[in-house]
Amino acid sequence: MEHNQKFTTFLMFEGKAEEAMNWYTSLFHSSEIISIQRYGANEAGAEGSVLKAAFSLNGQVFMCIDSYVKHSFTFTPAISIYVACDTEEEIVRVYESLSQDGSVLMPLSSYPFSERFGWVQDKYGVSWQLNLAK
Repeated sequence: MEHNQKFTTFLMFEGKAEEAMNWYTSLFHSSEIISIQRYGANEAGAEGSVLKAAFSLNGQVFMCIDSYVKHSFTFTPAISIYVACDTEEEIVRVYESLSQDGSVLMPLSSYPFSERFGWVQDKYGVSWQLNLAK
């Protein structure tokens, strides 16, 4: 029996989904916003906010929403997006961008497991592990 399951990372924001998608797609090559469905007037979410959206980062598809429910939780570093960067220029550029107004969990440096690695939590709370691919 054949299964056609697809697994997609799903990110839940509170009013910042479109801003985050635009930022993420600007940081990585071959990235785009695929689709956006918005809340209309008199619907559960704020009018114009993201009901459901899809975007890709260098071919990897993500989904996201703006939750209209205020939750007592947000993103956690226990789950992170791992990015194998091709060049030193790319890892530095992405690290500096993602850490701006966010927090550094591990500075961009050399570690026993990697020549160049950094772990950051961006301004939206999403965690990113950046590794220089060799």
